[in-house]
Amino acid sequence: MSNNDDRLFDEAADAVVDLGNRLAADNPDVDPWALADGLIAGAVHFWLYSHQPEAPVPSDDDLTTARERVEELIDQVMQSAEESEYLHSPQDSDVGRA
Repeated sequence: MSNNDDRLFDEAADAVVDLGNRLAADNPDVDPWALADGLIAGAVHFWLYSHQPEAPVPSDDDLTTARERVEELIDQVMQSAEESEYLHSPQDSDVGRA
């Protein structure tokens, strides 16, 4: 990614977090899981739309099958989760206890 792409990536991620926080604040009785699931659903739809092969002739970098796009999406979600400070919680059942 170029510096501009890195900056846009960070801005987009921050915007989604800000949107989630704003929606949660505006709807204090909402189930946060439902809100988060909706944010993910919207992000997935946009990601799949933006990663469609170019027409009429796909470029070498295009993901030319639905399976390839889903696999890439899963890889990116896993990477984002593993890099998140919220991946591990003190309430996780697999947390060591002293």
